[in-house]
Amino acid sequence: MWCISAKRHPGVISSRTIGELLYENSATGSRRIAANCEVMLSIKLTQRAIAALPDRLKAIGLMCLAVTLFSCLDTTAKFLITHTGVPTAQVVWLRFVGQFLMMVAILGPARIPSLFRTQKLGLQTIRSCLMVATTACNFIAVKYLRLDQTVSIAFLAPLVVACLAGPLLGEYIGWRRALAVVAGFVGILIVVRPGVTDVHWAFAVSFLSMLCYALFMIVTRRLSTFDPPLVTLFYALIAGTIGGAFIAIPSWVWPTDGWTWLMLASLGAFGGLGHYLLIFAYRLAPASSVSPFLYFQLLSMVGLGYLVFGDVPDHWTLAGSCVVIASGLYLVHRERVTSRTERILAAQ
Repeated sequence: MWCISAKRHPGVISSRTIGELLYENSATGSRRIAANCEVMLSIKLTQRAIAALPDRLKAIGLMCLAVTLFSCLDTTAKFLITHTGVPTAQVVWLRFVGQFLMMVAILGPARIPSLFRTQKLGLQTIRSCLMVATTACNFIAVKYLRLDQTVSIAFLAPLVVACLAGPLLGEYIGWRRALAVVAGFVGILIVVRPGVTDVHWAFAVSFLSMLCYALFMIVTRRLSTFDPPLVTLFYALIAGTIGGAFIAIPSWVWPTDGWTWLMLASLGAFGGLGHYLLIFAYRLAPASSVSPFLYFQLLSMVGLGYLVFGDVPDHWTLAGSCVVIASGLYLVHRERVTSRTERILAAQ
């Protein structure tokens, strides 16, 4: 009967035909149909549940996913440099090339010329060079240090931004936030423990990476009033894609297996998708609500470091990281209080 109905109405199954099918089919066929219906129903319910979530919860989830992708980027880079023999310069270059090609594929080649239009070419060039510097220094550091150590130092960047925003942007901080910055530096001293244990020179490279990233964020804030975010995101890849080729190609080492090629290709995907989710998270919710979850990266770094390299953070690193994170969270809290006070005064 089902076959006759299908021939009369090809590609269409009426409600009567479904009833006959359920009635006449075997018990196995009925269970299969019921299972498929349950799957479809659960998918629809999941989609509705996600859509019903407050934007703030969505933003928090996107932020946690974004920093996890950044952790995957650092983990992949460390594995490539330490286990496959691929030079650091090649890994850095392919990280930018991969994200550049991904951006071209998503936006389309016709859209790319418009992204060269900037009101501040000098600042965009400086920001792009800072992006290359922080990436290169970070990849050099992760070759010798544990992932939890490098990310602990990277968490100092918002505190450095708070210090430098005064002389560079005219955004001076009060004594409370100044004390939080000092506490953050104490946290890094706990992680590194100079004078107590031998300090590897890679700690200095990691600190330089953090400093470049802090300057990168300050320039980004400065550019936000002149150029669209997409233009700024595009220019960040220029120096690494073009300039990096002159260093990476002469020392090029051809990967020996498909797995290495896949990891090299994933570098740009991890970085590009992570930055996209980060931007989208800040669109959905205020920065004061989302920024604290940047520190979720410590958990993902520790987890990946243990799963991939068998690294276990020592109690000094964990203690210092907690001090740095607490300082950063206090800065976010004071920013929220200051913004609320300014809004109240403006309304009066």
